Amino acid sequence: MERFRPSLRAHDLTDQQWRVLRALFDHGQKDLGELAEMCCLLKPSITRIIRTMETRELLKKQADNKDQRRTIVSITSDGRKLIAQVGPHSQQVYREIEAEFGTEALEELYSKLDALMAKLGNNANE
Repeated sequence: MERFRPSLRAHDLTDQQWRVLRALFDHGQKDLGELAEMCCLLKPSITRIIRTMETRELLKKQADNKDQRRTIVSITSDGRKLIAQVGPHSQQVYREIEAEFGTEALEELYSKLDALMAKLGNNANE
């Protein structure tokens, strides 16, 4: 993350806030529980992060129409604009990492990480 942080800080974003923005941008609106799991954040943390980002009008939350106990979070147009500003720098960093590490090595690493996550996920249910 050290390579990404200068750009994030320039836009007054934390690593966790960026993960939340990207998750909502890439996957659409989510309820707080799904979003917390997707971003690997605890529910108290995601609640605080959402509150801060909602104040900045990057996200909005609303009660689920079908289940008023659920809170649905979605990205706003300001959040999308911020993604458009920060995203190109992030993509450049990813390209630099790939050039330094190698495409094949990076794909192998991702594959191994996916296998590890699947294994750990399966063990959590046992």
